Amino acid sequence: MTQGADEEPVVRTATLRDFRVPPYAQVPVGTGEPPAGQPASLGRQEPQVPATTPEHEAPLRVPAQAAEPALEADQPPAGRAVPVEHSPTAEQSVAPVHPGNAIPDTELPEGYTPTERDLPIIGAQAEPAPTLVMQRSEDQDGMPNLGPLYVVGDVHGYLEELLAALAEQGLVDGEGHWSAGTARLWFLGDFTDRGPDGVGVIDLVMRLSAEAAAAGGYCKALMGNHELLLLGAKRFGPTPVSSGAGTATFHAAWLLNGGQQSDMERLQDVHLQWMSRLDAVAEEDGHLLMHSDTTAYLDYGTTIDDVNDTVHQILTRNDADECWELFRKLTKRFAFRDDGPEAARELLSSYGGGRIVHGHSPIPYLLGDVGAEDPDDGSGRPEPVIEGPHVYAEGLAVAMDGGVTMAGKLLVVQLPLHN
Repeated sequence: MTQGADEEPVVRTATLRDFRVPPYAQVPVGTGEPPAGQPASLGRQEPQVPATTPEHEAPLRVPAQAAEPALEADQPPAGRAVPVEHSPTAEQSVAPVHPGNAIPDTELPEGYTPTERDLPIIGAQAEPAPTLVMQRSEDQDGMPNLGPLYVVGDVHGYLEELLAALAEQGLVDGEGHWSAGTARLWFLGDFTDRGPDGVGVIDLVMRLSAEAAAAGGYCKALMGNHELLLLGAKRFGPTPVSSGAGTATFHAAWLLNGGQQSDMERLQDVHLQWMSRLDAVAEEDGHLLMHSDTTAYLDYGTTIDDVNDTVHQILTRNDADECWELFRKLTKRFAFRDDGPEAARELLSSYGGGRIVHGHSPIPYLLGDVGAEDPDDGSGRPEPVIEGPHVYAEGLAVAMDGGVTMAGKLLVVQLPLHN
C-alpha cells in the first residue's frame, strides 16, 4: 500500500525513489507549529505546495504538476521474528557516550580505553570519561598487531539478520558478544529506518565497540544519511527548512523514508550523542570508507579530517537549514556508476586510498535488478539475488548495500576482496 500522511510507518519500505519530500512536508516559511493537541516533535503539516524527489546529483526541485505517488511499502514477511527491544535504561542513558566509549551492561572490561576524542554536544553537561590503559599486543618491531578488516553494509533496523551475518564471519558468538579478538570492524552507516529494530542495532554496535576494544581490536561506524535524517527528525521535528524547492520538514521526510515510530519512542540521549559524533569518511588499509556513493563529500573538505570536522561542526551548530543541506547532499547516489571511474579517482586523489567502499545505493539498483516478483519459498519474500559486494567503476568502487530491505542480503565481508 502507499504510505500517506495519516498512516503509521510500516516495517519495510522500498527505496526505489529515496528521500522524496511529501506534500504534507511542505509548509509556509515561518510556520512549523504542530496542529493543536500534538507534541512539537510529532506534529504533521498539511500540504501547501507539491512534493518533490531529489535527484542523485541535482538539488531538490518542486515540479509544476502534482507530486508523484508516495513510496510503495511492503509488508513484513511471514515468519520473520521481530527482535526483542534492547533500549537502555534511564540510568544507563544519563551520561553521553562516545562511539568508542560504550561499555557492556556488566562492568568495565579490563584494559579498556575510552576514545580520547570528545566533541561538544548541544545541551550536554557531562563529566569526561576516565582514561584507562588498554593492552594491545605488538609484533617484534613494537607495532600493534592489527587483525583482519571487515565492513558491514546498510543494516536498516534488521538486528537479527545483522547478528546472523556477524556470527557467520566469526565476529560474534552465539549470544552476540565480540569473539574476534584483534579484528577490525567498520559499519558504513544507516542503522535505522525501514526495519523493525534500529535502536537495537545502535545498542549492539555501541556494545561491540567496547568489547572489541577490550580484546585489542575495534568496532567503528560511519555516519549515513539515515542517521542525519533521524537526528533531524528528533531535533527539529516539524520546523520548516529550506529545501531548495520551497520548504520541508525533517520529521515528514523521516516518516516517508522508513522512519519507525518505535525507534523514535526508544531513542535516548546516548543514542543521539553517539550518532552526532560519527565520522563521515575514513581510510583503512588503502580502502576509502564512506556511506554514500557521491562526490558531494568534496563540498565539505579536501581531506578526511576536514570533512569529518566540518560535519561535526554543522551538527554542533544545530542549524536546521544547514543540517538539511548536509542531509540532502549525502542522499546523492550513483556517482561511480553514472560518472564512472573518473568520479572515484577524484575522491581517491583527495582523500587517499586505492579503492572506495560504500553503502547507500542498493546493489539491485546499481545492477538494474530488484529481484524476482514471485517468491518461491512461501515466505512472502522474493528470492535473494545478492550474494556479495558489487565491484565496479574499473575496480575502484565496491558497493556494500546488499538491499536487505528488498530481497537482498545484509553484507558483512572481509577486506581486501580478491576478485
